[in-house]
Parts: sequence; C-alpha cells; structure tokens
Amino acid sequence: MAAMEGLGKEFNIVPIAAGVGLNMRDCAGISFVCTGNDTFTLTVADSFAGSYATPGNIITRKVTNTATNGSAAWVSATQSASNAVTISSGTVVFYVSGDSLPDGKAYAKVSAGAAGLVTAVFHDLNTQRKPDNLAIVGA
Repeated sequence: MAAMEGLGKEFNIVPIAAGVGLNMRDCAGISFVCTGNDTFTLTVADSFAGSYATPGNIITRKVTNTATNGSAAWVSATQSASNAVTISSGTVVFYVSGDSLPDGKAYAKVSAGAAGLVTAVFHDLNTQRKPDNLAIVGA
C-alpha cells in the first residue's frame, strides 16, 4: 500500500494568506504562521464576501520562535485574551479552532498591520483527498 502525502490527508495550506478570507468548514481549525515585526488581527464572517468582524477575544495561546529558518527552539506562551497577536521579530503561530468561532461564522481572516507575512495551515481535514481534489478554501 502506497503512503498518502500529508497534503490532503493531514493538512491543507495557503502559503500567502494575509488578509485572505479562508473557509473553515472542511477542517477542525487553522494554525496561522506569522513572521515579521507586526500585529496580526483575526476577523471572521459568515461568507467569503461577508462583513468581517472580531470573533471576540479568543486567542490566548501562541508559540513563538526567534528564528524563521529552524535554527531556534519553539517557546509556548500565553497572552491576555485578544483577537490579535503582536511580535517584534521571528515567528509566531496561533491556532484558531472552528469551535471557537461565533455561531454561523465559517470564514476567518488574519490581517497584518504592516508588511508581516501569514501562512495558513488547515488541520484535521473533514475529508481526506488527493491534493488535486482539495476544496478551494479562499473563495
């Protein structure tokens, strides 16, 4: 039996996701990987083109790394409940569970305040598929 690649089985990914509305209906949640000296703000909506607003202060846990090239260890941290995460350098990762969103909200967007970069990693896909058959999540 041939092994199935991680993409489509274990995760889906949007490499350049800053300011992009992402459909969370087909996964348990998204890890947002952010780099750059910036503030990253989470908003949600009920549709891709909907009106994005704060989901409330749902982010309390984050993981940081002083490097962006794998040369430093990850450090778990907590923060006061917020819908934003700020870093001065390196990388920060925070997870948004679909269960933590307000009722009816299925689209999440993380915007960078300036030039920060955001990658979205979708976890625990509801349906495993070949990469060619994955649902489009940014529409």
